[in-house]
Amino acid sequence: MAQLRIALAQTNPVVGDIAGNADMLVEWTRRAAERGAHLVVFPEMFLTGYPAEDLVLRSSFAEASVTALSKAATRLADEGLGDLPVVVGYLDRADLAPRVGQPKGAPLDAVALLHEGQVVTKSAKHHLPNYGVFDEYRYFVRGDRLPIFRLHGVDVAVAVCEDLWQDGGPVSVVAEAGAGLLVVPNGSPYETNKDDVRLELCARRAREAGCALAYVNMVGGQDELVFDGDSLIVDASGELVARAPQFEEDLLVTDLELPEGAGELGESRHEAHDGTVITVERVLLSAAPVEPYEPEAPVVAGRLDDLAEIYNALVVGVRDYVRKNGFRSVILGLSGGIDSALVATIAADAVGAERVHVVLMPSRYSSDHSITDAEELVRRQGINSQVVPIADMVAAFEKEVELHGLAAENLQARVRGMLLMSLSNEHGHLVLTTGNKSELATGYSTLYGDSAGGFAPIKDVLKSVVWKLAEWRNAQPGQPPIPENSITKEPSAELRPDQRDTDSLPPYEVLDRLLRDYVERDMGRDELVAAGHDPELVTKIIRLVDLAEYKRRQYPPGPKITPKNFGRDRRLPITTRWRERL
Repeated sequence: MAQLRIALAQTNPVVGDIAGNADMLVEWTRRAAERGAHLVVFPEMFLTGYPAEDLVLRSSFAEASVTALSKAATRLADEGLGDLPVVVGYLDRADLAPRVGQPKGAPLDAVALLHEGQVVTKSAKHHLPNYGVFDEYRYFVRGDRLPIFRLHGVDVAVAVCEDLWQDGGPVSVVAEAGAGLLVVPNGSPYETNKDDVRLELCARRAREAGCALAYVNMVGGQDELVFDGDSLIVDASGELVARAPQFEEDLLVTDLELPEGAGELGESRHEAHDGTVITVERVLLSAAPVEPYEPEAPVVAGRLDDLAEIYNALVVGVRDYVRKNGFRSVILGLSGGIDSALVATIAADAVGAERVHVVLMPSRYSSDHSITDAEELVRRQGINSQVVPIADMVAAFEKEVELHGLAAENLQARVRGMLLMSLSNEHGHLVLTTGNKSELATGYSTLYGDSAGGFAPIKDVLKSVVWKLAEWRNAQPGQPPIPENSITKEPSAELRPDQRDTDSLPPYEVLDRLLRDYVERDMGRDELVAAGHDPELVTKIIRLVDLAEYKRRQYPPGPKITPKNFGRDRRLPITTRWRERL
């Protein structure tokens, strides 16, 4: 047996900032060296950021990635870090002749081993996910190699993200190849309860491969995706050895005792369980084990509960969207209701109260408690506020254009949207919208009104979960609470006298159960009725959801937290005559 100290760099790269990510690579490698690591592993496509979407189809972007990889190897050596092997994800190109159906430039979701100033070996993701938020057949061609490098006597294999999730491919030949450790760079986005699924997956793959497994994931927000870190190491029996915190950058350093490698160097071909042929490439870095040393105690970070996970995902999503897109501040309309109160609180936790601006825009139908509840939240959170009454503005519109019913109600929302966008234009704030998933699903948002903005923090949060998050946040010690009246009062848009959400919608706990089944689980009408939902309600809600598709297509992005969000996950035609049997 031989000892190895592994460092997993749970980091937050920025898509397109190749130079900045390369700087980060050097800095985290230095930290790993200072901790005495023998190997440091970075996440999937770290140098370019992930997902880079159609940028990977640009030859200039691919060339910049390949060049940066070589320069990074040289720079590590120049700065005295070349003797520490680095596994890092980047964008490469396959040497393939162009053909129909192949992405332009034949991009590869690649991983490389850097050592002593050289790019020692390269490989690429074999399984290309094409479900949910992933459409990687559009972007990449698949790899067919499994690199194994002998480091201090231990054979270390490398696979990439989806190769762990799918049967067959490189991971299925690790046991046959006799590796002592499998390292897997990942770009695995957050959704509720995914941490439990990851651990079970890693444990199962470790047992199948017959070796320890080190899973490193990125952390941070990228448009509507949030990466939660949760890097981990399991032993060959699948038992958890070490685990990094969620939603935080971290260097997880762990000592492992691993079997010494015995395989012959060079290349060999193996048939994987999915029928593909994988080339195993073995290279030697160092044959002799390190001198025995006293290992550090492994770290297993505590787990967040479900509501804490969701809240942290929303905070990270807002923080990184603001920071990575160069905004210095945010602005939103504050009504005194629960949705805007939660969004304002998330924003204050994400970017700091001093950078959050809210506008109270009372109309002729606003209740006194709506104004006082909003003012109380401003006082508690310490955010910036101003009051801009809209009654006279609405009256000026009504003087020139005769509007009735819903059109007259929506005019108020559109005046508010115009004010927020104008203040954004004037001061450079990012406008945050405050609509929740239940409202978006049923079309209860006003196009160019409350839907106007740049980012939607609770877009993927059902209304019933909004209340739970507010209660969870209020239970956190030392945090300024959301006013209780904002949580407990009956929801209302206050666009007409005595308006209540329940005037036209069922109670949210009933509605949200139906929306989970229809939107997130894709159940049809008959399945919904069989699942116990009221047939008349099913008919009504299906119609509302389907008719609102054109609105949602124009809604700002927001953090994904559920298995299926409105955005990258759920792609339906706007123009369609298909309707569930009603």
